Amino acid sequence: MVSKKKSYPDKANAQVSQDEAEPTVAHKSGFPIVGLGASAGGLEAFEAFFLNLKPDCGMAFVLVPHLDPSHVSILDEILQRITKLPVSEAKDQTLVLPNHIYIIPPNRDMAILNGELQLSVPELPRGMRLPIDCFLRSLAEDQAEKAIGIILSGTGADGTLGLRAIHSAGGLCLVQDPDTAKYDGMPRSAIQAGYATHILSVEEMPHLLMDIVNHRPTPVAALVQHPIELGHLKQILLLLRSTTGHDFSQYKKSTLSRRIERRMVQNNIQDMAAYLRFLKENKAEPKTLFKELLINVTSFFRDPEAFIVLKQEILPLMLANKPPDYEFRIWVAACATGEEAFSIAILLRELMEEGCHGLRVQIYATDLSDEAIRVARAGRYGPHIEQDITVERLQRFFVKEDDGFYRVKKEIREMVIFAIQSVIKDPPFSKLDLLSCRNLLIYLEPELQDRLLLTFHSALKPNGVLFLSSSENITLHPELFPSINRKWKFFRALHTVASAQTKLAGNLVSWAAAANNKPHESAAQAKTKPVNFAELTNRVLLQSYAPAAVLTDLQGNILFINGDTGRYLRPAPGNATLNVIEMAREGLQLALRNAILAAVAEGAPTQGSDVTIKSDSSYAMVRFSLRTLPVQVSGERLLLITFEDMPPPAKTKRRTRAATPEEMTHEAQRNQELERELSYSRQTLQSTVAEQQATNEELKSTNEEMQSTNEELQSSNEELETSKEELQSLNEELVTVNAELQAKIEQLGDVKSDLKNLLDNVNVATIFLDEQLRIRRFTRDALKLFRLMSSDVGRPLEHIKSSLKAENLLENAQKVLDTLVVFESEFQTEDGDHYLTRILPYRTVHNMIDGVVITFTDISQRVAAELAFQQARRAADGIVETVREPLLVLDGKLNVILASRSFYRAFSVVREATIGQCIFDLGNRQWDIPKLHKLLENILPENESFDDYVVEHDFPGIGLQRVVLNARCISDERGDPQLILLAMTFEDQHLVS
Repeated sequence: MVSKKKSYPDKANAQVSQDEAEPTVAHKSGFPIVGLGASAGGLEAFEAFFLNLKPDCGMAFVLVPHLDPSHVSILDEILQRITKLPVSEAKDQTLVLPNHIYIIPPNRDMAILNGELQLSVPELPRGMRLPIDCFLRSLAEDQAEKAIGIILSGTGADGTLGLRAIHSAGGLCLVQDPDTAKYDGMPRSAIQAGYATHILSVEEMPHLLMDIVNHRPTPVAALVQHPIELGHLKQILLLLRSTTGHDFSQYKKSTLSRRIERRMVQNNIQDMAAYLRFLKENKAEPKTLFKELLINVTSFFRDPEAFIVLKQEILPLMLANKPPDYEFRIWVAACATGEEAFSIAILLRELMEEGCHGLRVQIYATDLSDEAIRVARAGRYGPHIEQDITVERLQRFFVKEDDGFYRVKKEIREMVIFAIQSVIKDPPFSKLDLLSCRNLLIYLEPELQDRLLLTFHSALKPNGVLFLSSSENITLHPELFPSINRKWKFFRALHTVASAQTKLAGNLVSWAAAANNKPHESAAQAKTKPVNFAELTNRVLLQSYAPAAVLTDLQGNILFINGDTGRYLRPAPGNATLNVIEMAREGLQLALRNAILAAVAEGAPTQGSDVTIKSDSSYAMVRFSLRTLPVQVSGERLLLITFEDMPPPAKTKRRTRAATPEEMTHEAQRNQELERELSYSRQTLQSTVAEQQATNEELKSTNEEMQSTNEELQSSNEELETSKEELQSLNEELVTVNAELQAKIEQLGDVKSDLKNLLDNVNVATIFLDEQLRIRRFTRDALKLFRLMSSDVGRPLEHIKSSLKAENLLENAQKVLDTLVVFESEFQTEDGDHYLTRILPYRTVHNMIDGVVITFTDISQRVAAELAFQQARRAADGIVETVREPLLVLDGKLNVILASRSFYRAFSVVREATIGQCIFDLGNRQWDIPKLHKLLENILPENESFDDYVVEHDFPGIGLQRVVLNARCISDERGDPQLILLAMTFEDQHLVS
């Protein structure tokens, strides 16, 4: 399936599916539905798109990314963080609503019907699916000109064919600028195929859509019903005819209106009068509109089943018994860029290789567009044709070039002659064996369809084949084209007397129409014409003496009527017909049928056959004769049937008198009449028996066909039983997988609940940010520091007001994201509370950095305790420094943690040699006394004290002294002893002072 260009406005859609039929039956919602397709790099494109989209956009969005069929998608959760629009995974039969986002589930195909999403299990294996094309095609069929297709980043060509369908239906096609796409395969494929209405960056697309929706003009199809707007439309068509030379007035108004409306939308024009002025002022616009009307869509082997029938059934019959040097002539009308012509050429080449070696083939392919013909003559197509052509045919009939494009091989290219031609006004080709014209008639008015069918019939040889699309049919002249294959629209050109009469009548209508436009002859000119006396005499004699007669073919179809046949023939009830047997009056039908059958079978004429017919409410005797004419027309014999009235039997004068038993002769006449009726009944019965026998033969043949059909149905039933078993097995597997997934979901739910309770109960405010420092998640305690709401998920943190006095918080978060070094600091709130802030990298289960985690721990009580301790420490230091006696404060290990200034003076020591030292190591170990050891070591464990313990020692610098020691334990706020206060008094107090 490829982006193939058709160049007639009538060739709007090239798919044989319903997306190519006239889209007037589409279910159109009151709002645009946008289909977005993406593959690799699509997540970033989706995020950029919805970040720039307003929540009240008035559109619905259906996302079709390429998803892994074996993993659950969380794309809905990701997008919900960055947009206020409701995001949900699509479900079967979901009604699409405006201002909503729907995402295709993994391992599902999705379509849309009547505004509802339809999900199905993919039939193709993974790697061969084209989910974007599938959905966009159905969107074009369902929404017509309201459909909008967008192709974003991705590899491959998925989406190109979907845009083709939307473009053909009159919708909008937006493609991401390849320079801005992470992967440019899909955008470039759509652009090269020519289906991109706009090419722009993802960030610009929402603004363009809003402008189009807010300024969309009133549909032209509704406007043209108004006389003024219809006049504007006619002026547009006149302007096109004067600038391009082509008349579009006989094309369907719905087709023209959709194309004009799309040009109005693209030029931001609201009404048709303004667009008409725009056409007159802008010289390039008429050419652009002309190209828009030439709907450029086609593909190779469009509708593959039709081409299978063409190869396996139609062409073999046409080529049978052809001489070796026979020239097989084909005309492909409205060929666009040539794919259809090359498809037929490939089929013929394959048949020639299989047996028709000496056949000469000549294919004429014509189109109205010179640009399309240039492409067709080049025979060079993009890589998207891989979807339409099998690998074997690609290798056999195409050459792949370095840039990925395919070029048709010379042997196929030389079979086709391309030319610019209008099938409407230019002469057709003649003596054709096959004429292919698909998706042309459905876009023409009935008058123009009638003209083209007559033209096609004249161009085809007797029994030549007309090939139409599945959305077209022969309804105007079925007698010219009997059907060969009704499903795929193959018709045979029948050249008979009836068909010649039909074409003659059609030509007479054209001639009469042309004559109406000629000036009338003057009276003087009329007088100068000579009178044909012989013709006048013959006409009077025929009218006066010749019997009423009809000329028919061998089937009884009336070709000519002479005289007044109203007494013998009358219009048959039901569908109008010109068959003489069906039109015969009561009593005449059987005799006529027998006479025609005898003439066809034996050539025997019927002379003077008398029958009694019923005319109105009376009976009359009629004599008819049937003879075969000696001449033939188009190889078929003709029959001449004449009618004449029989006079009633002579009546004697005795019948006027009162009848006597002796004079009654009417019984004999009555007997004769009864005998005639009996003979007629016998003939009727004999004919009925013959017809019954023929019917029995037909029923016997039908019965055999039914038996064959029954066998086929039994075989199909066996296949269905096998499929049923396979489906049951598959269903069991799905039930098992579903149970596993359900258990997994329950486990995830439990983990999520545990995580929520953990975060709510640790009383630590936590905020999770992504790589762009946008809010991903936050805990309940974070509300004390930031004015957060649930709708703020996805917003940048800098947009949220905070009570923290920390201006560089986001700078530090970005630094952690860049360096992966943990940041820790203390901040104070405006209310005076203190928090310890830690910023750590956010690591996924795959050890990937995907943002940062910021925690805020309330340390207000700790700070207050530290302040209180510092104050108490300063108070204790002041007390110790104020006391005149030497004092030491010891910890539990008897190390000096504090000493008074009087101690330093009394013992001539310095602070550096005292603080942190064990009391027994001070000086020359003068305090290393066993008794003192015991006293000090028992104070804290036993919460004791001692008084007046005397130490006598020769202290360095002061000599021999007697020192009185007093010790007390100092308890903490819980009453537990922690420190020892050791006070000293010299017996000689003057040393202390």
